[in-house]
Amino acid sequence: MAGFFKKLFNRITGKPTEEAAPEVVEQVALPAPAPEPEAVEIVSPPPKAKKTAPQKVAPKKAVAKKAVPKKPEAKKVAAKVSKPKSLQVEPVTRPDPFEREPIAPPPSPPKPVEVMQASQPTPQRSGWLSRLTQGLTKTSKSIGGSITSIFTKKKLDKATLQDLEDTLIQADLGLPVAERIIAAVSHGRYDKEIDPEEVKRILASEVAKVLKPVEVPFNFGSEKPFVICVVGVNGSGKTTTIGKLGSIAAAEGYKVKFAAGDTFRAAAIEQLTVWGNRIGAQTISRPQGADSAGLAFDAVKEAKEDGTDILFIDTAGRLQNKAFLMDELDKMVRVIKKLDASAPHAVLLVLDATTGQNAMSQAEIFTKVAGVTGLIMTKLDGTARGGILVAIAEKFKLPIHAIGVGEMIEDLQAFDAEAFARAIAGLDEK
Repeated sequence: MAGFFKKLFNRITGKPTEEAAPEVVEQVALPAPAPEPEAVEIVSPPPKAKKTAPQKVAPKKAVAKKAVPKKPEAKKVAAKVSKPKSLQVEPVTRPDPFEREPIAPPPSPPKPVEVMQASQPTPQRSGWLSRLTQGLTKTSKSIGGSITSIFTKKKLDKATLQDLEDTLIQADLGLPVAERIIAAVSHGRYDKEIDPEEVKRILASEVAKVLKPVEVPFNFGSEKPFVICVVGVNGSGKTTTIGKLGSIAAAEGYKVKFAAGDTFRAAAIEQLTVWGNRIGAQTISRPQGADSAGLAFDAVKEAKEDGTDILFIDTAGRLQNKAFLMDELDKMVRVIKKLDASAPHAVLLVLDATTGQNAMSQAEIFTKVAGVTGLIMTKLDGTARGGILVAIAEKFKLPIHAIGVGEMIEDLQAFDAEAFARAIAGLDEK
């Protein structure tokens, strides 16, 4: 992860990168199984049994003398028969003198003990380009599969171009980008057969042209603390993104602090605290329902006093069409500026790719209210409309710092325009 972080946060100079030591999986032996309980032998009670036994047998004393000449033998048989094989004690009954003593079945052999082997180390995860391609499988199948079916053994005419345009718009690439791709595909090829792979290459080339200008690595400035506000709607992945970025920063030796500004959700406060404990970063929080602007003010003040390098401020998820919630976000930014006129130094908008066209309005409103400086798009692995990132780049020209295609920390990576373009077009890795 150090390589990625240096690319994403281009601020480390003269510091050697230490590779994390590989984790060693310890094989833990399970405790030995508890021994089976031994059979309990019931011994007939001593003196008191002599008084009670004759009283019960008295009515049939004559029959007992004819059948059993010796009473001591009958007592022995009763004692043997009354031995239980379990912990339950059954009442003693008078045995039949002519019945043979039952033979106890042999004890069942002990069951073999299965020893659970320690889990084997998981295989190393594939490279980033491979994970990116896998994460964008839904989008690439939607676009690439349609292109293959449209252009297989067909001449390029008005109908095929219309089908291609419909496919690109359904993938949320946006009308301006779709028209640009249509023009590039039809140039010099009209009324001719065209290979589907060639169409994919043209698609990837045009998408890369749109994305390349906004491929901007995220850099820290010289400010200390470097204050980063993370904004977005509910469920976009803001808190998880803060945890991942903070984990990367802490691994590079930065002193990191979190501020749980989402005071409306107790789960968000707890989640950020867990991330902080995991990476050794302090999390500043207040009770649920507290003023988020006041918390942000206290966090910046404390970060200045204790020499924090990077301060991440989480914010409450809010819909872009709720004016009073957006006013609260504006208040937080104004309060932070009272302590540092240049803060927040970065405002990252986290967008959920599965929201589709709704992400367009989010980018517009949050940029106006909070002054968004860059984008991070998450959950690209969960949608067939990953082209929305292209449409946003075409319209707003906002820097794209990173994208996420999974839940693991390494699934959040610096944005690579060419790799992304080839992945959504369904082209093989270079």
